[in-house]
Order: sequence, then structure tokens, then C-alpha cells
Amino acid sequence: MNPTQENQTPHRPLRAVDIIIHKRDGLELSREEIEFFIKGYTSGEIPDYQASALLMAVVLKGMNDREATELTLAMAHSGEVLDLTLIIGNAVDKHSTGGVGDKTTLVVEPLVAACGLKIAKMSGRGLGFSGGTLDKLESIPGYRVDLSREEFLEQVSRIGIVLSGQSGDMDPADGKLYALRDVTGTVQSIPLIAASVMSKKIAAGAHTIVLDVKTGNGAFMETLDEARKLAMLMVSIGKLTGHKVVALLSDMNQPLGCAVGNALELAEAVETLRGAGPEDFHEHCVVAAAHLLVASETAKTLDEARKIAETALQNGSAFEKFRTLVQAQGGDVRFVDDLTLLPKAPVIQTITALQAGWIAGVHAREIGETVIALGGGRAKKTDSIDHSVGIVVHAKVGDHLNAGDPILTIHARNTAEFEIARERALAAVTWSDQKTGALPLFYGVIE
Repeated sequence: MNPTQENQTPHRPLRAVDIIIHKRDGLELSREEIEFFIKGYTSGEIPDYQASALLMAVVLKGMNDREATELTLAMAHSGEVLDLTLIIGNAVDKHSTGGVGDKTTLVVEPLVAACGLKIAKMSGRGLGFSGGTLDKLESIPGYRVDLSREEFLEQVSRIGIVLSGQSGDMDPADGKLYALRDVTGTVQSIPLIAASVMSKKIAAGAHTIVLDVKTGNGAFMETLDEARKLAMLMVSIGKLTGHKVVALLSDMNQPLGCAVGNALELAEAVETLRGAGPEDFHEHCVVAAAHLLVASETAKTLDEARKIAETALQNGSAFEKFRTLVQAQGGDVRFVDDLTLLPKAPVIQTITALQAGWIAGVHAREIGETVIALGGGRAKKTDSIDHSVGIVVHAKVGDHLNAGDPILTIHARNTAEFEIARERALAAVTWSDQKTGALPLFYGVIE
């Protein structure tokens, strides 16, 4: 007998406690059970303590692909679901699972929009060592991240790109569940992470999705095996729900690019949009954009897509699309045209190498947490952010440095905080007297 059939009592009404017991005992939950629980928790009829119990049961017993898909759909339909088909046709989106120095959205969205795609993206804020796209954009005075549904839809229809915060009416189940997971030790669950990510994408109306799944010491999925399992589940959820999903497995054992910190990352993204920027970050953005162009059938092959994306960077159209985005959402475009106007920290000092050698490691999470300690991130959601502070990492794993070469530049609010960050950031950099190899940007693609 199918485990889901064992769970059903023909004339007995569904109860939260029975659903918890079923999952606790390792049984497969039915669609009706999952929908009942999510609807009840979203409405407040099911209390936090019962939701916490079910979350822990999922962490311990897991979910199969069908259960994770039913959970995703129940969460997505707990509130408003946008239908962008009539406005922009095939809605595309890119999502990263979070990392240190990951300002990819700031480049990839205007880049693919300049290549002819229309992209309507809802992003989030940073929490913990992973920075948030909205926080970076708010380095630009006036930039609005709180667009109404009508403004959101009108803007993407008019200029082909919008980058705003998530509407409170969308996926309220995820908002409640994530807050609960954060305080109950249930964040690290592949089915729960997959449902959280995919439910937001479905609610926001995306049909074609490229996922950037990070792995390493600066990612939520620290091992490649965990990252691959998460990617495979999200691709499976996409297939089961009629969405086209491609997942890139990318490295997060060192910061992506050089800049870590809100205004610093924004400046690096703008430089990349102008055709410059750090080599690893430039390449990462072009690869992600190329997969979006192929998945949306704008290009037939990745080689063709790369050429289209590189052309948009070199001819200035990607940068112009970003300027158009900033202006449309009320931002002062002078801060984009002249990056020296962006917020600057009172103390800016560069640390140089005392000896020659090869860089063996730059611990991404430690760098990210050091930036939070400087004031550039949130330890809790109510914390304010200093957009000016951060760290620029000049050396990559595999680089050879001579004595006197720059390693790090620290942007701090005062000398005392600089000294603390200096010791911590230097400890995140490890050296070797033997030649070390560079880290890969990507470990594979799942589609």
C-alpha cells in the first residue's frame, strides 16, 4: 500500500497533530495534508509550536520530490500569484542561494534586459554573512525598493526591467515559515530550502529560472554533495510544476569578485556593466546571463549567448539599461555615473604582504562576517546598515604575491573597528610557500 494511502482516514477530518505524527513516523504526506497545514498556519489557525514540530520532523525524516513540490505550490498559492504572461510573455529570473561578494543580480538583470529579455525580479535583504541585493541598491540615494504591484507591473512593461522588494501579499507562508526556521534550528533542510526558493519564484510569475547554487565555506550548502542535492530537487520541482529551471553549481570558498560591502559591491557591479570589473566576477555574470538567454530561447547555444552578452557589456547597452532602471525607481543616477559620490567610510587603509608566497585560501564566510562586524550587514533583521563599510580583497586563491603587494583594503567607521577587522580579515587569508591552484568558478550544470 502507498504510504500516503495509509495516512488517509475516509471520514476523519484532517488535524495538524496527525500530520505531524505522520511525518515524524517517516510517512509520505498527501497533497491534502500539506495544503491543509500551510493554509492553517498562514491563517493563524495552526500555532507556531505545531509548525515548529512539523518543520523538525521534515528536517529529520525528509521529503521526496513530490512532497517538496506540493509544499512549494501550497506556499506559492498562500497569497497572490503574479501572472506576467500577458505583460511580458516568458518571464525569466535568476536566483542565487546567497554568498559573500555576490552582487551578480546587479549585473545579470540589466545585461539580459539589454539583450531583449524582460525581467521582473523581486529580491531580498541580507541576513547573516550573505549580503542582500536591496541593501546594495539603497547605496543609491532615492532608489525605491517598495514598489506597489501596479508600479511593478507597469515598469517592467514599459522599460523591460524592474528590481524591487517582495510584496507582502506574495507567499506569506514562506515569510512566516522562514522566520520560524531561523529560530528553531530548521534552516538547514534541503526540501525546506528548495520550497522556500521555488515558491517565491512561482509566486512572482517566473517561468524560466536560472539558479546559482553556491557551495563552499561561504555558502549555506558547504559541501558539493549538498549543493547538488538542492539543485537537483529545485530542478525537479520546476519540471513537476511546468517551469524551466537550470541550476549552476558555483564556488563560494572565497568571495566572488573583490568587493564585499554594499556601496563597494554596487561600484564593482557598475564597473562590470561598463565592461571592466574583476575577471572572475565578469565571467560568472556572463555565464549566468548566457544560460538565461539559452533557457529563454533567445540564443540557440551557449557560445552564441556569450557573444550576445559580451557585446551588450562592451557597447554600453547593459550599463544604459541599469541607468534606466535606477531612474525609473527614483534613484539619483549621478551616483551611478560618478562612483566617487557613493558613501565613503572615514577610515580606508590597505594592508600589504610582508613576504612573498602563494595565496592558499580566502575564507569567504569569515570575510563576510567581518564586514557585518564593521556595520555592513545585519546580525538581526532590525539592525541598521552602514553602506560605506566593507572589505576589498585584492588577492585570489592561486595568486602569487610579492612583499608589498596589496592583500586587503578595509573601509571602516573608526580606527578601533579597523584594527579589529584587520586582524580578523588577515586571519581569513592563508598562505603557501608552494604554488597553489586557482579555484573553479563552476562545478557543473543541472537541467
